[in-house]
Amino acid sequence: MKKRQPWTAGQIPDQTERVFVVTGANSGLGLATTRALARKGGHMILAVRDEAKGRRAAAQIAAEQPGARLEVRCLDLADLDSVHAFADRLRSDHARLDVLVNNAGVMAPPRTLSAQGHELQFAANHLGHFALTGLLLDLLADGNDPRVVTVSSTNHRQGRLFFDDLSGERKYSPMGFYNQSKFANAVFGWELHRRLTAVDSPVRSVLAHPGYTATNLQTSAPFGMVKVLFGRILTPLAQSPDQGVLPQLYAATAPDVQSGQFFGPGGMGELRGAPKQVQLSPAAGDAATGRRLWELSEQLTNVRFVFPALSS
Repeated sequence: MKKRQPWTAGQIPDQTERVFVVTGANSGLGLATTRALARKGGHMILAVRDEAKGRRAAAQIAAEQPGARLEVRCLDLADLDSVHAFADRLRSDHARLDVLVNNAGVMAPPRTLSAQGHELQFAANHLGHFALTGLLLDLLADGNDPRVVTVSSTNHRQGRLFFDDLSGERKYSPMGFYNQSKFANAVFGWELHRRLTAVDSPVRSVLAHPGYTATNLQTSAPFGMVKVLFGRILTPLAQSPDQGVLPQLYAATAPDVQSGQFFGPGGMGELRGAPKQVQLSPAAGDAATGRRLWELSEQLTNVRFVFPALSS
């Protein structure tokens, strides 16, 4: 039997006429995602917290790829007012959206609260993406092969939801609450898949994780041990962003991808390698947990997803 060749970004199909939103697009995995999809003709909307950094990233891509279609738009996922403003502006300028890549993340800061009073990692990594997806769902429903790609982590398998102390007021661990946010990403992506499937929606919810990839998520982490361990000691073992981004690129573009699938690196421990389908933790796929997180997220964001009714 002929051995299958590892999937690479060169195998991404032509993306001309498709519109993408990538959160955290100015660096790391977000920048690598944007660069690869722009190279294939995608209309790229860079959703970034720091607009100046976003414009520098766009200029870098444009210099490499003259004619690349790039928009830079401000989005602070930790501030729900910013999420609403971003969605409103996007809706005024675009009649449809084809792919939303929920990529941006914050890792292991000291305990910090968002503008609305939520723990920062849960706010930026989960609540902001939950709200953004809900606010753009109708644009996605009108898209061409529409997908929501939510980027989780192998850390979701160590995570759980602190329903009785979501803000970390009683007890806070930087990595414990990071793991909580990545677990929430996984629960959300799977629960979104269930709800989309129940109404026969054309939108697919797909999950991905980058394995162990060297990005500024680790090197800029303010928590000392995380920065030293992941940003220095273990860096030689990490893969590059161009390699780590492959699972989310596959999830966003491969024709055979199905809603509810989860992609990560295919090497040992899912730390490195070409993308393959991997398993969600049983806890993240628990239906009761999914419903509870969904209902709580609606309450905390005041965003209600509108799913079309099944036609009779």
